[in-house]
Amino acid sequence: MTSVADLADLALGIGEACALSLRDFGGRLAFSGPIRTIACFEDNLLARRMLESPGNDAVLVLDGGGSLRRALIGDNLAEIGIANGWAGIVVNGAVRDTAALARMAIGIKALGVNPMRCARDGTGTAEMPVAFGGVVFTPGAWVYCDGDGVLVVPERMAAG
Repeated sequence: MTSVADLADLALGIGEACALSLRDFGGRLAFSGPIRTIACFEDNLLARRMLESPGNDAVLVLDGGGSLRRALIGDNLAEIGIANGWAGIVVNGAVRDTAALARMAIGIKALGVNPMRCARDGTGTAEMPVAFGGVVFTPGAWVYCDGDGVLVVPERMAAG
């Protein structure tokens, strides 16, 4: 994959870079794919349901409102995502089980960590645009992630 920095140069005027300093937690440090979204606050049941469906190399973007009080993703959900063909997960919130996540063949970017699991009530919305870090993540648009950050473009870039 071409670096996100190089893609950002190519996408000048059409791409948006997430202004949050998201950290890498998964074993894949570079990943990309079409965006699927969930907005949820300290509740990951909708994320689990989506990760249980075929990912087809998509990237799940979870807008957890920036909460670091509860982890939205841990090793169990990451394993489900891998088994169903997801390329990665971008979390505006916390993750847990970081030692295990680092060994898994999935990309995971998140704000931080917390060992506490979240609720599983199913509150939230799926497949609607979510916004954080100055970027709107629209389902069907493409996201590119690596050590340089997160870039969102309207469609897949040929250089990627």
